[in-house]
Amino acid sequence: MTSGESPLWTLKPPLQDSSSPLDQEPIEVRKLRKWQEQRVAKKLRGDHESATLHLADLINNSLLAPLCVASVRVEGTHKTRPSFLGFLINPIVSPSSGGSLQGPQDVQSVLHATRHISDVLQRADIFHSVSAKIERSKDELYPPEAVDLVFQVREKGRFYLKTSTELGNNEGSASAIGRIRNVFGGAETFEANMSLGTTTRKSFNTSFSLPITPDLNTYAEIGAFGLSRDYSTFASCSETLRGVKALVRHGEPSTGSHELAYQAVLRNLGNLLPTASISIRESAGQTSKSSISYTYSFDNRNDRITGTRGFYTKLFQEFAGLGGDASYFKAETENHISRSVLPGLTVALSACSGLLWSFSPTPSLFPDRFQLGGPLSVRSMRFAGLGPRDGLDSLGGDLYWSAGLSVISNIPKKGHWPLKTHMFLNAGRLDSIDKSRNFVENIQRTISQPSISAGIGLIYKFEPIRMEVNFGLPLVTSKSDGTRKGIQVGIGLEFL
Repeated sequence: MTSGESPLWTLKPPLQDSSSPLDQEPIEVRKLRKWQEQRVAKKLRGDHESATLHLADLINNSLLAPLCVASVRVEGTHKTRPSFLGFLINPIVSPSSGGSLQGPQDVQSVLHATRHISDVLQRADIFHSVSAKIERSKDELYPPEAVDLVFQVREKGRFYLKTSTELGNNEGSASAIGRIRNVFGGAETFEANMSLGTTTRKSFNTSFSLPITPDLNTYAEIGAFGLSRDYSTFASCSETLRGVKALVRHGEPSTGSHELAYQAVLRNLGNLLPTASISIRESAGQTSKSSISYTYSFDNRNDRITGTRGFYTKLFQEFAGLGGDASYFKAETENHISRSVLPGLTVALSACSGLLWSFSPTPSLFPDRFQLGGPLSVRSMRFAGLGPRDGLDSLGGDLYWSAGLSVISNIPKKGHWPLKTHMFLNAGRLDSIDKSRNFVENIQRTISQPSISAGIGLIYKFEPIRMEVNFGLPLVTSKSDGTRKGIQVGIGLEFL
């Protein structure tokens, strides 16, 4: 046989039976084996469940075992005052005895106190990390069940500086923020902020805040601020402000936030354009305001920009007249609710209203009035395009309401995209209060004669702002309304 030729015959291995020995067993043996396996598995499950229940009983019984706290130590602090740490911790370990330790009397309460202290230390926002451990007390004066709670912390840096460019509420700005954290070792914060923008030409704000309750839910703040706004797009003037403020804030928006504030402000209307109306010229000059205000806000939306469930509400009330030129009561409310009606389809409803009631016989001052209209409020209207006017100038008003209904949907097969489509219907009106009529008549007049617009558009979610490009048409308008047909772009934080 030559190379490359196939052999005439080859040896083949003997055929082997591929069936396993178990397959060759009699059926009765296999049934018996299966019954034994099931019995063993059942016994193992029973043993596991029994061991689990036994372990649970041991844990539950241990939770009630006597245990007390001899001391609490926070290690790793270099800038934080011991007195501030005691201010936070003493009410937790012994709320009823004014800071005396040994408050918790069993394992369960000691573990609860440990978790609570860790949470408070983290929420103070002065530590990078917080870790806890429980050690047997080394003090021989305490009983054997006494323990020490030891917290290892790493403090955050004290200084912070940030520069940024921002878009929001239809204006752009560049800002610089400087912050000093834990100024005096008690979680105090000093912050200074300066910005330059397109509408708010320049602004500064300084504040000093500190916690005033051990649960860190209440803060006090004092500060000074100033800004210069350009109103030439709707009122032929500019405004400068200089003021001081003091406030107390309690809670978070997710659970309900309350703020009580005092403000003293000097306002100046100037830089009048040659086209300024008589009304704007009469309003020009310096005025002062001294006021107290209360703000409540609640927000449980799953997404602030394109939420599908939850609602947001904000109530603002202000009383001015504690000195200065302004004397009025002001109230304003803002509400948003969103609901998913079908997969990828959300209905959003918004409503806002405001009242400014002047206590003086003269009309309210221009800086205190409301402005309404534009892509953030009543779409297809010019910015501040609703309400009383004098020539080309929008004068603002004392009474307004606005409402919006939007149907928001995902791009087909692109539900994860930040781009959404929507259809909208907006309505609203802004009026001056006519004191020759009673209050109810003023309300009826404002509600019964709304300006209405509708359209379609695109929403782009660009955290933390929302951008809209809409095509809309005014459906019902008043003679003084400044309308805008066709394409309109809006950039802001809250939309109707």
